[in-house]
Amino acid sequence: MNAFAPGAWRYGLPVAVVGLVGAALWLPLGVALIALTGAVFWFHRDPERTTPAEGVVAPADGTVSVLREEGDRLRLGIFMNLHHVHVNRAPYGGTVEAVEHSPGGHWPAFTKSSDRNERLRVDFGDHEVVLVAGAVARRIHPYVTEGVAVDRGERIGHISFSSRVDLLLPPEVDRSDLAVSKGDAVRAGETPLTHH
Repeated sequence: MNAFAPGAWRYGLPVAVVGLVGAALWLPLGVALIALTGAVFWFHRDPERTTPAEGVVAPADGTVSVLREEGDRLRLGIFMNLHHVHVNRAPYGGTVEAVEHSPGGHWPAFTKSSDRNERLRVDFGDHEVVLVAGAVARRIHPYVTEGVAVDRGERIGHISFSSRVDLLLPPEVDRSDLAVSKGDAVRAGETPLTHH
């Protein structure tokens, strides 16, 4: 069981140390930094999830913010606010064919400009999951590499501090197959995205 995503200690521990030192110098500063440490660990929480027995599951917690055709495929994007769990999960089971990092900007993840943001593409062949950095997000942490087999609902990475995750669905999936619409709230590894 993972209580926190791996980045939690990297971001939280330095703030905690400075907070303890700050408390000795000026108590309000120390208290504020200790509270910030708690917020960092809360942000990086990694709760267990129960994946349904069948169906395509959401790769991220958040709100469906993108739903568009790209050629003969559908792209479904999920925007994650700061309060969402940012650990991302595999929507299907399969073998990772490629993991590709692309540098880019840091536009707000809910805007059209975010299509030019830094991203990490996890290609499964018939579908792909794209972790997109946002205005605050500065680190994308993949958990998988090329050739690794993953189960549906398994953790595949996380993004530190607000972002978006896109799912490019297989060609045979069309809008009539979808069980979600723009504006719907979803949970990674649990919410079914399709009717079957």
